[in-house]
Amino acid sequence: MTTPLFHVDDLHARLSDPEAEATSRETLKGLNLTVNPGEFHAIIGSEDSSMSTLGSTLMGSSKYEVTTGIITYQGDDITEWPVDERAKAGLFLAFGHPQEVPGLSVIEFLHQALRARGGTDHSVSKLRLAATNWMQRLGLDSGFVDRHLNENFSPYEKQCNEIMQVAILKPALAILDHSDSCLDDDTLRLVATGIREVRADHGSIGVVLITNDHHLIDKVAPDHVHTMVDGRMVQSDDMALAEQLERHRDQSLRVGAMV
Repeated sequence: MTTPLFHVDDLHARLSDPEAEATSRETLKGLNLTVNPGEFHAIIGSEDSSMSTLGSTLMGSSKYEVTTGIITYQGDDITEWPVDERAKAGLFLAFGHPQEVPGLSVIEFLHQALRARGGTDHSVSKLRLAATNWMQRLGLDSGFVDRHLNENFSPYEKQCNEIMQVAILKPALAILDHSDSCLDDDTLRLVATGIREVRADHGSIGVVLITNDHHLIDKVAPDHVHTMVDGRMVQSDDMALAEQLERHRDQSLRVGAMV
C-alpha cells in the first residue's frame, strides 16, 4: 500500500492557552483526513472555531493542544513536531489574514524561507526572476517584491503573496486557510486562477483548502470535497458534493427571501 502524503487520524484538539475561557472546549473532535501526492482537498464549513483553527492546528501551532489522535506526514508521526520542523520538512500554511512585517521585503522573506528550507544559499537574481514570472501571472506590479511584507497590501495582494510563496517554495503539502478572505467576485476568480496554475506547475503538490466560500470551490474544482461541522468531517465526496451543497444553499436563500 502506498504511504499517504498526509494523514490525520481521529484528531482531537483544544486551545492550549490556560488563560483562555474556552480552554476545556474542543475545537477538533475526531478529525480524519488522508491526502495523497497531487490531490486537492477542499474542506468547507461554517464560520465556527473548528474551521478558524483547523489550519494552525494541522501546522502545529502552540496555541492548540492535540489531546488524542495522530498526524503523519510521508509516513512519519509529526503530531508533536513544532511549526518550524513541519515547514522545513515541506508543509506550508497560507493565511487568510497574513501578518504585516515592516522592514522586511517580500523578496528578502522568500530568500530567507528558501535558505531555511534547503539549508543552503540561493541566488537572489534567480529568485527575483522566478518572482517576476509569478507577479506577471498574478497581475501584480513589478515592484511588488520590494515592498514590505503584507504592509498596506490589499486583500488580493495578500492572497497573491501567499500563492507566490507556494509556487516558489514548492512545499509537498500546502494548506490554504481561508484564501477567500475579504475578496470580491473578481479578485476571488483571479486567486482561484493562481491556485490552479500552481497545481498545474507542481503536479505532485498536495493541497488542502479550508474555506467557507462555495464560489471558491466551484472555481478551483478540487478532487475531494469534505464538509465539516462542529469539529468533525460529516460528508466526503468529489465535486458532486459541492454542487449538492450549493443547490441546498440556493434553495435556503430563496425560502429565506420569501419569508
